[in-house]
Amino acid sequence: MFVSMNWIRDYVDLDGENIEKLIQRFTLATAEVEGIEYKGRDVSGVVVGEILSCEPHPDSDHLHLLKVDDGKEVFDVVCGAPNARAGIKTAFARLGARLGDIKIESAKLRGQTSNGMCCSAKELGISDDHSGIMELDPSFENGTDLKELFPIEDIIFEVDNKSLTNRPDLWGHYGMAREFAALTKKPLKPLPLMEVPYSGDEKVAVEIRNPELAYRYTSLRAENITEKQSPMEMQIRLFYCGTRAINLLADLTNYLMLELGQPTHAFDGKKISKIVVDTPKESFKFFTLDGNEREITTDTLMIYDNDTPVAVAGIMGGLDSEIVDSTDSVVLECASFDAVSIRKSASRLGLRTDASARYEKTLDPELTMLAAKRFVKLLSDIDPGARFVTGITDVYPTRFPERTVDFDKAFVDRYTGIDISADRIEETLKALGFDTDRDGDSFSCKVPSFRATKDISMKADIVEEITRIYGYDNFEIKTTRSPLFPARTTKRRYEENQIKDLLVKSYGMNEVHTRIWCDPDELRNIGLTPEDNVRLLGSSDEQDTGILRTTMMESFLPLIYNNRNYKPEFSVFEIGRIVSGVNSEGTADERRMLAIGMYSKTRTEKALYFEAVGLINTMVDELKHKKASYLKTKPAHVWQHPKNTSEIRIDDKAIGVINTLHPAVLSKISKNGVIVNIEIDMDRLLSIESNDFTFDEPSRFPGVDYDLSLIVKPGVRYEDIEKAVKELGIDPLHRVSLIDIYDDEKVKSVTLRFEFVLMDRTLTGEEVQAHIDRILEKLGELGVKLKL
Repeated sequence: MFVSMNWIRDYVDLDGENIEKLIQRFTLATAEVEGIEYKGRDVSGVVVGEILSCEPHPDSDHLHLLKVDDGKEVFDVVCGAPNARAGIKTAFARLGARLGDIKIESAKLRGQTSNGMCCSAKELGISDDHSGIMELDPSFENGTDLKELFPIEDIIFEVDNKSLTNRPDLWGHYGMAREFAALTKKPLKPLPLMEVPYSGDEKVAVEIRNPELAYRYTSLRAENITEKQSPMEMQIRLFYCGTRAINLLADLTNYLMLELGQPTHAFDGKKISKIVVDTPKESFKFFTLDGNEREITTDTLMIYDNDTPVAVAGIMGGLDSEIVDSTDSVVLECASFDAVSIRKSASRLGLRTDASARYEKTLDPELTMLAAKRFVKLLSDIDPGARFVTGITDVYPTRFPERTVDFDKAFVDRYTGIDISADRIEETLKALGFDTDRDGDSFSCKVPSFRATKDISMKADIVEEITRIYGYDNFEIKTTRSPLFPARTTKRRYEENQIKDLLVKSYGMNEVHTRIWCDPDELRNIGLTPEDNVRLLGSSDEQDTGILRTTMMESFLPLIYNNRNYKPEFSVFEIGRIVSGVNSEGTADERRMLAIGMYSKTRTEKALYFEAVGLINTMVDELKHKKASYLKTKPAHVWQHPKNTSEIRIDDKAIGVINTLHPAVLSKISKNGVIVNIEIDMDRLLSIESNDFTFDEPSRFPGVDYDLSLIVKPGVRYEDIEKAVKELGIDPLHRVSLIDIYDDEKVKSVTLRFEFVLMDRTLTGEEVQAHIDRILEKLGELGVKLKL
């Protein structure tokens, strides 16, 4: 938001103040200032000039030869403006004048000497209008410096809009002026208002059918408006604050918005008979003022003339009721709408305007009457012939509750750690508009309506108001003395940190943080669409917004796709949340999940898959001191491989899934890479009790390792082999481990290592062979044979 210091001076006497330092104080006390711009300082030597004659240039079809009187002498000037003509007064830059970086010097144009320059408003930096030279009031005296006539010099500072989110009162210059008045301890001048000069009974008919969405609607009607352009002073202020001048009525509504923070809208009076505020019964197409056709849904608040839509409430007017140059009557809208409704409508329509940005901040409904009376004052001053043909209509169905905050000086001292006098507290609060009653060191503050919509609600808020005006830089710097205690961790956080440390330190993975939202566009890039996902209330099916992920892979697969070309191999992980539906309490059923995505262009899918299996085994062993098992399962999602998808189990309890990608999806992500995904339910994993540590004394005698290559028939798992061997109860058998797997279309074989050892002696070869024979016999019952 751009703020004009000339505008602020209308309401606060800043004579003798250092403006730059004052703006710096404003940054510390109120809102962040992003930059300061000095307008008009680079313009000099421009005066009122009268064109005495205007002749065509002999060698040009668009240039003119002018004689311009600057009050001292007459100059020959070459000018190409289409509106240049004898008898008008314009902005004349004398020789030596400066327009920004340009210095005006005598020059020849098509053989004719030009001693000066007739200027457009754009060339002076006070407008974007470059259609012709300025046409000034004929009563202006020739030779008068333009800076004496118009507020060309100004200091404009830009405020970061984010810092005004909770301060709707600061979205207008009058609210800003209140802050400067408090900072300088000077009085805030009252806003010039005017009652409607009408004594009859006529009023604009207004009906609000949605009082929960439209809190207040104030309106009036004026006719016989003959002035079409706003005064140059108003145009300059609008331009400096980022708004272009259009016509008188449009400029008045923009001026009110920038001055009070209250958006207003002017309808062509001939096209409005009765205002109705309502949501449509069914969707329809509507042309807004910008000429675009928009889809209006049933939850969009609209303004109607009887049954005809004329505006999107709080956002933009309709094309059919806009103010044009021939408009001579107006129906003014000053309204207060529900902030959430306006924000959602603006988002659905993809139409953010200055008006909607302000309504989204929850404006004070009391502003509507203030804006109406200010409009009456401005229009009457600019166009004295305008007639107000109705009184003010004020429909006010929904009011914010009044708020009163009681506190004492001791509370302020305790919060701030400094001694601020009771007189200073009272003075500050009254300067900020708080109606304050004081009894000694006790205070009762009535929160003003412009601070009560979403800002001030409790004693701590009052303390903040006092201290920011007092000045945080005036606080005495002290070292805080307080006991320090070690932060207590929870079992969940401890085990999650163990997992993160393992993945980062042992496997070199990168932790990422993705959003819980599911992005349909990202999924479409890899040939996928959102499945039966959860949608937030108020989300749009048409625009695919508000979709929550039901699996972490809806975030991870697009992430891998977007990063696939940066490294030939990488692995990422995240402990995040998914939403699996709605629970019995009607709230989101969230699950905390560990997601791991492994990508490689240099390794085979088999190698990457078994590295992932080893990772899971290590994690389960270190975390729970147990073994993980795997059970092939049917894919639950289209991206999971139809064969290489397995449940991860601990103690026969499923905790997650490991899978490679379906070939069709993999080809969309990477033509020459492989991907393995792991998704583990952290709530289930952490709910499993850990085994206690057991320690076995190592034998003093050497052990014997025996490797067997076995042919395994389809359907036999490693867990089945391990279980069968365990059932034999062979005491010297210390460990069985998987060494290698060979798998092709014809045969599947595995190599197992059997480790034998005794605590009291060395095993003989005959003893080991006898145990091996028993093992082979037992495995034969499973259809597992020795590979010869």
